[in-house]
Amino acid sequence: MTTAILVVSHSAQLARGVCEVAEQMAPDVVLRAAGGTVDGRIGTSFDKVASALEELTEGEDGVVVITDLGSATMTAESVLELVGGDDVVLADAPLVEGAVAAAVAAQGGAGAEAVARAAEAAAASFPGAHPTETTASEPGEEVLERVLVLRNSLGLHARPAATLARLVSGFDAHVEVNGVDGASVLALIGLGLPGGAQLTVRATGPQAELALDAVAQVVEDGFGET
Repeated sequence: MTTAILVVSHSAQLARGVCEVAEQMAPDVVLRAAGGTVDGRIGTSFDKVASALEELTEGEDGVVVITDLGSATMTAESVLELVGGDDVVLADAPLVEGAVAAAVAAQGGAGAEAVARAAEAAAASFPGAHPTETTASEPGEEVLERVLVLRNSLGLHARPAATLARLVSGFDAHVEVNGVDGASVLALIGLGLPGGAQLTVRATGPQAELALDAVAQVVEDGFGET
């Protein structure tokens, strides 16, 4: 399953910048920017969005569209009415955080609907927002735990957080890191853990032990930064 992400903004520079940031978290995901008007002004262009969307739908299994402000959303909706399909989803998500969360989910092989949900859940990363609900363990289900120490000097910054989130999402297990969802890159970044900090990793589910082994290995390896 391959899901691409289309970033629609009033600013061409902003759209490209958001794609550039998201690409750092998910190097294998196709991201396209459709920002500004055709003649380079601030605004949105039906033709630019339609052209980008048509290109993406030809080569990918699904596309998630993320927009910045009201008229960009209206433009995207108009395009989707004409050239969209069941495999194209418009996400109601914050632009930067949503694109990053979507890219990480897409890197893990999620379909368009799941990628859009990941983007929309990014709003929970804002101060005062309600935290994203996590999957509760079943009554009596065994909870496995490991205590690890971050070996890389910069700690759990954006790239290691994205690596960890992608890794965790690949297992049939629910993993929490210091009390937050281990599959949420924004929740992991929000922990603000520096090098040398302690990680308490808990997992439940059929592949809980495998997930913990994998997490322990990447942490021990310093996420490739040591």
